[in-house]
Amino acid sequence: MLRRPVLIVCAVIAAAGPACASEAVTSAATLAGTTTIPATTTSPATTTSPATTILATTTIPATTTILATTTIPATTIPAPAPTTTAPDIESRVVGTSVEGRDITAVRRGEVGGRVVLVIGVIHGDENDGLAILDRLHSLPVPPGVDLWLVDQMNPDGVAADVRQNANQVDLNRNFPYDWGPIGVPGDSQYAGPSAASEPETQAMVALITEIRPDIIIWYHQDLYRIAPGKGRDGVIRERYAELTGLPVVSITGGTYTGVAATWARRTIEPGVSFIVELGPSVTNAEADTHAAAVLTIASEPI
Repeated sequence: MLRRPVLIVCAVIAAAGPACASEAVTSAATLAGTTTIPATTTSPATTTSPATTILATTTIPATTTILATTTIPATTIPAPAPTTTAPDIESRVVGTSVEGRDITAVRRGEVGGRVVLVIGVIHGDENDGLAILDRLHSLPVPPGVDLWLVDQMNPDGVAADVRQNANQVDLNRNFPYDWGPIGVPGDSQYAGPSAASEPETQAMVALITEIRPDIIIWYHQDLYRIAPGKGRDGVIRERYAELTGLPVVSITGGTYTGVAATWARRTIEPGVSFIVELGPSVTNAEADTHAAAVLTIASEPI
């Protein structure tokens, strides 16, 4: 009995316009006792919250993580560690051999310090001094020492494993002091056609005259000794012998004119210049001992 009048009223109201019709539908639904209102539970307003939540969780971690991981390494990059040995002061070609090979001098230590020159090879087949020079190129140089190293002043002789240079001249008989003609080409002690006739000799004369070393050491083989000397020169020879275990014994049996060590000692007087006669071979331990001896006498106030 009730539904029929309502339908009539709704029909009348619907004719009045959309607003009324909507209102009538709502009323009709209420009156009908129905509770199906899905439209109100799926409102667009309830779907915007997840979007807001996504923005909040993705932007904050990204910025804080990047800042943390990029700034720490930049502040912890260490500066280069100081080396235990100073770099070479200079390396220069002081001359060339008969066959055009370079004769190189390397300078290490302290400019203005005590000048010490060491020559590893003068006779090409007496080349174990190279092992000692190899150590001196890397060991720390004591303060106050200006160290000069010439690995070989006879590179042609080293290459051919012979005593003389490529002109068959014994360079240790070719220096200007007390030079005299000895032998002919092919003789082991051939002194050359004149004093300082060889380019290798000229290179060493020029270097020693320029730097004027206080101490010069020349390595030879294989007599295993150091000849005695006089004065300060003799004291330093004896000290080197003490440090290395070499005996102090005279060297005899040759014709000693135009000798490199004698010329240098007379030229830089009162400087010290002497020959170290190694044995037939040099072990690694012996090379270490000789290198340490060089640095010791270079730094001691004798």
